[in-house]
Amino acid sequence: MGMFLAASPVVKAVMIGLALASVATWTVWLAKSWELRVARRRLRAAFALIEQSRSLSHAAESAGFAKGAAGDMLRAALLEVRQSADLPGDGLKERVASRLDRIEAGAARRIAAGTGILASIGSTAPFVGLFGTVWGIMTSFIGISQAQTTNLAVVAPGIAEALLATAIGLVAAIPAVVIYNIFSRAITGYRGMLGDVSASVQRHVSRDFDRQALPRDRRAAAE
Repeated sequence: MGMFLAASPVVKAVMIGLALASVATWTVWLAKSWELRVARRRLRAAFALIEQSRSLSHAAESAGFAKGAAGDMLRAALLEVRQSADLPGDGLKERVASRLDRIEAGAARRIAAGTGILASIGSTAPFVGLFGTVWGIMTSFIGISQAQTTNLAVVAPGIAEALLATAIGLVAAIPAVVIYNIFSRAITGYRGMLGDVSASVQRHVSRDFDRQALPRDRRAAAE
C-alpha cells in the first residue's frame, strides 16, 4: 500500500484500472459458473425426458414447458409441424432443422455472452501494467537527473513502485486467461449438448412423419 501511495498519478491510475479488471474477472467467473451449471442441468434433464418420449407431442408434454433451449426447441418444432399441416411433408424436416439451428445458435450466443471481457483482460492487462512500469521508470530517471545522484537508495523506491504495476498486470491477466480457457471448453460442451437435444427433437419429427405414412392399423399399433 505504501508503494501504491508513493507512486505517480499515472501509475496509480494504471494500478486501479488493473485492480478493477481483476474484480471484473472474478465477477464473470462467479456469474458464468452459476449460469453454465444451471443451463447444463436443465438441458441434461430435458434431454433425458425427450429421449424417453414416444412422440414429439409426448416430449412436449414432458419437457416442452421447461425453461431453456430444450423447451424452446420443442415448442418451435411443434409450431412448425402445425403450420405445415396443409403442406407436403417433404420439406418439413428441413424447416424444423432450420428453426432448431437458430435456437441452438441463439442459446450458444447467450451462454457465451460476457466471456469476451476475459479474453480482453488476459491479452491487454500485461501491456497496461508494462505501460505503468515504463512510465514509473521514466519518472524515476527524471528524478535522478534532477537530484543529480545515482544512489540506489534514492532511485530504488521509484523503480520498485513502477515494477509493481507489471506485477498487478500479471495478477489480473493470468486468472483471466485460465478462466477464459475453462469457459471455452465448458461452452463447447454445452453446444454439444444443444446439438444432442436438437438431433433428438428432429428424430421425433422424423418418426412422427413416418408414422403418418403408415396404414391406420399399423399406426395405432406403433403408438
